[in-house]
Amino acid sequence: MRLIKKFENKIIIFILVIIIQFPLTAFAQENDVIFNRDTLITVARKMMETARYCALITLDETGYPAARTMDPFLPDDNMVVWLGTNLNSKKVVDIKKDSRVALYYQSPNGAGYVLIKGQAQLVDDPIKKQIYWKKEWSRFYSEEKSNYVLIKVIPDKLKLLDYQHGMLGDTNTWAVPFVEFKQIK
Repeated sequence: MRLIKKFENKIIIFILVIIIQFPLTAFAQENDVIFNRDTLITVARKMMETARYCALITLDETGYPAARTMDPFLPDDNMVVWLGTNLNSKKVVDIKKDSRVALYYQSPNGAGYVLIKGQAQLVDDPIKKQIYWKKEWSRFYSEEKSNYVLIKVIPDKLKLLDYQHGMLGDTNTWAVPFVEFKQIK
């Protein structure tokens, strides 16, 4: 009996050490499946890299969501996503009125998605516009790119569903694993 009690205590200590060493910052609620923040971001980044396009969702003047297919740049180290668009587009008008946006990436094989909710900033900096430019866009913009503007999406929250990696939603509510970000500028 004493040996069993000693063994149980070691198991409890082992579990506590694991919990302390690996911060639990993201999870799927009812399933009790816990995912490490870095793992979620890594899997999300890979899915975003394999999806050529994403949907940019803004709020229009009536408050309804408006979605457009976009050709984004890969996320940076802070999961900030840059996109380019026409300065005179409706999405620019929407962002000027309400900077809350969402980016939706569908896994190419249909096995999941990444959703980033965040704040959009319009950036008309010539150096940034040179960095965030795709040669294939030339036919859409004037020679001097005066009608080209950047959209910088700073993430507030990332949600991820990935069947291949077992990152599934709650069986009752379907709430998916997520990561919350501190605001950066």
